[in-house]
Amino acid sequence: MSLPPPVLYHASLEHADEDEATHIRELTEVFARMALTVAEQEGHAHRAVHAKGQGLLKGRLRVLDGLPAELRHGLFARPGSYDALVRLSSPPAEQLPDSVSTPRAMALKVIGVEGPRAEGAEEQHTQDFLMVNGPAFNTPGVAGFLRSAKLLAATTERMPRTKRMISATLRGAEAALEAVGGESATLKGMGGEPQHHPLGETFFSQVPFLYGPYMAKFSLAPISPALLALTGDKIGSDEDAQREAVVSFFTDLPNPVEWELRVQLCRDVERMPIEDASVEWPEADSPFLPVARLSVAQQEAWQPASSPGIEDALAFAPWHALAEHRPLGGLNRARRVVMAASRQFRSRFNGCPIHEPVG
Repeated sequence: MSLPPPVLYHASLEHADEDEATHIRELTEVFARMALTVAEQEGHAHRAVHAKGQGLLKGRLRVLDGLPAELRHGLFARPGSYDALVRLSSPPAEQLPDSVSTPRAMALKVIGVEGPRAEGAEEQHTQDFLMVNGPAFNTPGVAGFLRSAKLLAATTERMPRTKRMISATLRGAEAALEAVGGESATLKGMGGEPQHHPLGETFFSQVPFLYGPYMAKFSLAPISPALLALTGDKIGSDEDAQREAVVSFFTDLPNPVEWELRVQLCRDVERMPIEDASVEWPEADSPFLPVARLSVAQQEAWQPASSPGIEDALAFAPWHALAEHRPLGGLNRARRVVMAASRQFRSRFNGCPIHEPVG
């Protein structure tokens, strides 16, 4: 099937609502209050979102050879191999037990990446990709994100037992919905995420980025049989069920496993909008195409004694990026401000400077 050519980026495709700056300031304040509440309760500052680490892994990213011209841009302009770090996590801002089942996330940091940086990029030699296990965000833009954040803030560090009960109820509702062919990002975001093994999931950036002269979304999909066997595999509801599942998998892994990093180019701005992150870009119009492979070998996936220190010194952010992969759209503009404020608070409260890793 012949695909239409990718759409060239133009600044007119990005447009901020008149209240966006106000909403971003409010978002920053909401997340700052959540971070402070959690830090005071727990004596330690965590990430503003996806606070609970479920695995921290070392890997290797290999850019594929022979890519078509439309895919040879930025990090993927030429074949190469890079050290990488992978963080598996789950939201929100608290270290909740896994019986409160929320979406899974996978952050990838590619190390030793050279080239002009996106404006405001704090790290100078990395390219980060932040993804969750759903193709679309649960609100179109910054205003909806603010509403969701306020609801989340109202529950932070309150009634963990009630959260577990609500999560179980929502998981039941989500299972019933999926049984008739649907699913709800809202239910999942509120705690109705099915209790599946995180290593079998496919992850999506949800929001768009520059891809050289074009625009794209990213995805990480498991391709090794050992990972594919975990897709839809149920796990328990113990306090650290996800982390235990990840650690168990990598402890005795006989051979490295691989994910495929894929790119979905924008080929129709009406059906694949830049500013509305709630719209899933249809794969029939533009399929995800492979550009690289991420390989992870046997290792200790979580180190109780030292991982908190490693966690504190690391930051994953979409604006740790090459200029050719600059984040696009209102949600990414908000993330730039909110996540920077969160990093500064976390570093200050914990007395641990955040370091850019080197290969």
